[in-house]
Amino acid sequence: EDPSLEKHFKGHRDAVTSVDFSLNKKQLASGSMDSCLMIWSMRPQMRAYRFVGHKDAVMCVQFSPSGHLVASGSRDKTVRLWIPSVKGESTVFKAHTATVRSVHFSSDGQSLVTASDDKTVKVWTVHRQKFLFSLSQHINWVRCARFSPDGRLIVSASDDKTIKLWDKTSRECIHSFCEHGGFVNHVDFHPSGTCIAAAGTDNTVKVWDVRMNRLLQHYQGNAVVNSLSFHPSGNYLVTASNDSTLKILDLLEGRLLYTLHGHQGPATCVAFSRTGDFFASGGSDEQVMVWKTNFDAADYGDVLKTQKSGTSVDGTHHTLQSEMDCGVHVKKTKPQDSGRNHAQQDEETSLANTLEHIMEQLDVLTQTVSILEQRLTLTEDKLKECLENQQKIIQNKTS
Repeated sequence: EDPSLEKHFKGHRDAVTSVDFSLNKKQLASGSMDSCLMIWSMRPQMRAYRFVGHKDAVMCVQFSPSGHLVASGSRDKTVRLWIPSVKGESTVFKAHTATVRSVHFSSDGQSLVTASDDKTVKVWTVHRQKFLFSLSQHINWVRCARFSPDGRLIVSASDDKTIKLWDKTSRECIHSFCEHGGFVNHVDFHPSGTCIAAAGTDNTVKVWDVRMNRLLQHYQGNAVVNSLSFHPSGNYLVTASNDSTLKILDLLEGRLLYTLHGHQGPATCVAFSRTGDFFASGGSDEQVMVWKTNFDAADYGDVLKTQKSGTSVDGTHHTLQSEMDCGVHVKKTKPQDSGRNHAQQDEETSLANTLEHIMEQLDVLTQTVSILEQRLTLTEDKLKECLENQQKIIQNKTS
């Protein structure tokens, strides 16, 4: 069955630049050139929230892995961390000396990587918003930076026509992929962490192996590709292009599966939900659209469970399978009834709810700690100031 349009959100007053789902799929965040961040509720009759704070266009948004924080980067050179609730509180930090194009949380939610027109990539701790280090070998604007799933690598794409792979621990550039065709608008890691995909102004999508540093796949389109997102199973890729279309690529077959028309004008951003059953897109037509994936008969939950336990679902063996270690290739046949009874499912649901509750509690604690840490930092600064003044007074007396 073809992907189908599920929801249609209107509320931004200028081009949408970025979209992202929360972990539980209850919320969708979007950023726009109208300087606002919007949080849309996926449940019917629930309101959308408009978050105001940035002084200029919001270029990028992302939910933290737990879903209780949203990071945004802006043309006003700042990064904001929002609590996606009615109050819409946020902490702001001066992150760069130029437009911030990209924000991305590490999968443990502890670090944030930002990329900017000041040609640097910066890494921060989330809870103190404390700057850790800069990666500065690019010689032009950096459009995108992402952590690998295991958090050990960072990939960045720049208008200097290179994609750089960095080791987070040593902070060194371990490889540069040179892109002579055009600029790279967007880059991301495959869920397995073994390869990256890049969207280019030369109308292409390229998939590179980061262990062998070689090109695995090359898709030639007929318009600039602005954004891409991997399906959590690692078998599909969705792209957003200037010809107003979204395209779904089958990575195992190495071919285009669907072309979707919905936006009037360039499609600027696209993202799969964390379980892969939905994807969202935004466009310069100010609209945010949510699509139901529909194109795989298998149950996503099972796919993800299988992938986590590291066993691979046996499918027909494509050459790419061996090259990419995609982990799973889902057969197109419907899975047989796994024979799980309702009691078991209820148990799983209540367990999931309990876990979600624990995560929320943890996040509240983290927030509190964060506030305390900020106060502590202020106190430390004041103390330092007092001591310095004392030193000065003593020096003056002795001189």
